[in-house]
Amino acid sequence: MDVKRTGGEMRLLVTAAEMASMDREAIEEIGIPGVVLMENAGLGVVSVIQEELGGVAGRRVAIVCGKGNNGGDGYVVARHLYNAGCDVDIYLLAEPDSVRGDARINLDIVRKMGIPLHVVRSADDFDPSPEPELVVDAIFGTGISGPVQGLAAEVIRRINGFGVPVVAIDLPSGLNADTGAVEGPCVAARRTVTMAEIKRGLVLPPGRDFAGRVHVVDIGMPRTLRSATQVRTFLVDRADAVHVLPQRPSDAHKNRVGVVYVLAGSTGMTGAATLTSLSALRAGSGLVYLGIPASLNPILEMKATEVITHPLPEAIPGATGLEAWEMLAPRLQNVDVLAVGPGLGTHPSTAELVRRIVEEVPLPLVLDADGLNNLQGQPELLTRRRGPTVITPHPGELARLCGLQTRQIVADRIEVARRFAQEWQVVLVLKGSPTVTATPDGRVLVNTTGNAGMATGGSGDVLTGVIASFLGQGLGPVEAAWLGVYVHGLAGDVARERLGQMGMIAGDILRTLPSVLRALENARSCRP
Repeated sequence: MDVKRTGGEMRLLVTAAEMASMDREAIEEIGIPGVVLMENAGLGVVSVIQEELGGVAGRRVAIVCGKGNNGGDGYVVARHLYNAGCDVDIYLLAEPDSVRGDARINLDIVRKMGIPLHVVRSADDFDPSPEPELVVDAIFGTGISGPVQGLAAEVIRRINGFGVPVVAIDLPSGLNADTGAVEGPCVAARRTVTMAEIKRGLVLPPGRDFAGRVHVVDIGMPRTLRSATQVRTFLVDRADAVHVLPQRPSDAHKNRVGVVYVLAGSTGMTGAATLTSLSALRAGSGLVYLGIPASLNPILEMKATEVITHPLPEAIPGATGLEAWEMLAPRLQNVDVLAVGPGLGTHPSTAELVRRIVEEVPLPLVLDADGLNNLQGQPELLTRRRGPTVITPHPGELARLCGLQTRQIVADRIEVARRFAQEWQVVLVLKGSPTVTATPDGRVLVNTTGNAGMATGGSGDVLTGVIASFLGQGLGPVEAAWLGVYVHGLAGDVARERLGQMGMIAGDILRTLPSVLRALENARSCRP
């Protein structure tokens, strides 16, 4: 995603209504003429087209316009391409007299310039000959909800059938700007040039697969307007990660760079405990203690050499229970953060131990997997916590915790995560595609790293260890959570490049963590 950044500011992720509100304020309150914003938008699109084609002189481009402002952007694009020597044809899916406002101003200009304009009244009217080398989609942008029907649907199918690059203006036509839903025909763009701020639908599935490479164009929105916005959803990228990455002091020793206690593992699930504890070390923690059922200690001592194992009393063979509390509580006095849940099991005594930890331990706490499953039906216990809490459910685990259906959570992951983070006063990391981090004060941070190869057992255990490590190194719970998600996803992306998606396993993500952190550290040292 090509994004022009202003130092220290996270990228906004907006709904169509939020973007429309910003446009109105820029025009009506600040006084920037709409045609100026439209001109800047068109120029940004032209720049991307020049990059895609390697120059536009002598190239054939078809620009397909609707009757609204998205079409107006298309007329600006047509004018500048035509002046640069491009062979341009405009296809208008409406009667010219129906075009109004700023779009009409630019339509009148291209007509007076003599740029070929074809009014498309039926699908047969859209038959570019010779076939264009590139198509510009300026039909709907954010101005649609629900499935595209009728003439526009037929034209979109034909655009997709050309087999040439498509550049979409603001949003591929047919894509829901807020949810990323595709309910009917939708333009499959190679590149999308979105204006001022990124629309949610461009980063949510399946919309992101239709958007292609996303470019964000500065159309002249004042910074003061951006700062005053009420938008509470943000996009996390590399610059953000570099900015908050923990810095290791030159006089560091193991007790000063994060001491983590991991309570995890049961019979058949020693791998989860291993991945979580080793990930905390690989992410920078100085010491990691691993509390496990006593009968499993010999296995863990061999699987996690650098981790300090802490054998605990068992409720049944291979499962830690409330019997471990008296031995566990004193050990927690000398650690910085506690991670609970991976592979822990759901024996009734184990559930009692988890609930006691939630209510009585004031340490920063990361709850994952069975740490959450043992709170099923009792999420109100989270509100009694005396210390910072990060929970890391996948949609199924969150569904069990809050009583919603999994499909409801997947369909609206941003707002569902926001709601429950505020209700339970926790930092909620909702894993998936994409992973989102919601905060008690109502912010949601959407991740930009990760891939389908990470859909493998143990991947979430690695994430738990990374977040716990960053908490122990002094980051606040919000920063530790979203940075952990970003680094975890980036490690998965590097592993994919090396190994491919099909054969990737969680251990590959774990092994890639050091090189990813080194790259981020190097990027920080290179900043001016």
